[in-house]
Amino acid sequence: GTSTFANHIVAPEIALAKIRPDAPFDKVCYIGCGVTTGVGAVLFTAKVEAGANVVVFGLGGIGLNVIQGAKMVGADKIIGIDLNPEREAMARKFGMTHFLNPKDVEAAGGNIVDAIVQLTDGGADYSFECIGNVKTMRQSLECCHKGWGRSIIIGVAEAGAEISTRPFQLVTGRKWEGSAFGG
Repeated sequence: GTSTFANHIVAPEIALAKIRPDAPFDKVCYIGCGVTTGVGAVLFTAKVEAGANVVVFGLGGIGLNVIQGAKMVGADKIIGIDLNPEREAMARKFGMTHFLNPKDVEAAGGNIVDAIVQLTDGGADYSFECIGNVKTMRQSLECCHKGWGRSIIIGVAEAGAEISTRPFQLVTGRKWEGSAFGG
């Protein structure tokens, strides 16, 4: 993680992206962490396949690009999870098919994990945590389908934070893994 306002910097080759000389800067300036991290996590870390059910926790810049990546590969259900209802419209433009607000689910007497399991008929094939909150990291694992569901942690939690879950969540075949800069 490096950023600078310098005119020249030394950077590793992996941190660079070649763009066409005629590409307008106002369109390519965002091709950075948000796009490559989100789309890359779908394509290279998780290797999501067509027809999969995908859940995205957090609909900021990275989450929107996870949605975009899931749409690119032909995911079936793309479920966005966010506390801010104003993010729904933009996420739908990126390809989200369903939206759940945990506050609304809880107000109706439910919990977000059960709501996702029901909506996906047994659990997500892939979930992506794009917030950096240890509570949602756990929910991201627990909403995955038993036997094959994979939870990809992209969000960075505060220093010293720890994630926990019941070992049964992993023994039943779910996988918990991380992704940085899109794998």
